[in-house]
Amino acid sequence: MKNIDKESDKYLKAKRKVAEIKEFYISLTSYVVFIVALAGLNYYVNQWRNAWFLWAAFGWGIGIVFHAMKVFGGVSFLSKDWEERKLKQFMEDEDRKL
Repeated sequence: MKNIDKESDKYLKAKRKVAEIKEFYISLTSYVVFIVALAGLNYYVNQWRNAWFLWAAFGWGIGIVFHAMKVFGGVSFLSKDWEERKLKQFMEDEDRKL
């Protein structure tokens, strides 16, 4: 019975990871499409004399970078493992106080 539970846990974790990666690629695609559209609009309006679309690209790009780091393991403080470790640490600290 434990073997079945372990296999289902592995499957659920893998499925969750695939969903996170899919969500990242959807976000990245949206980013590229909208930034290209904004760049086109910026060029149409003033031939990039004032490249204001870069502000949107930079701001949104920061979010995309953090999302990528979270999904692909670049930032440990954004991961589920970090949350679980902190919860365990706080619970152990409470036990020591008692």
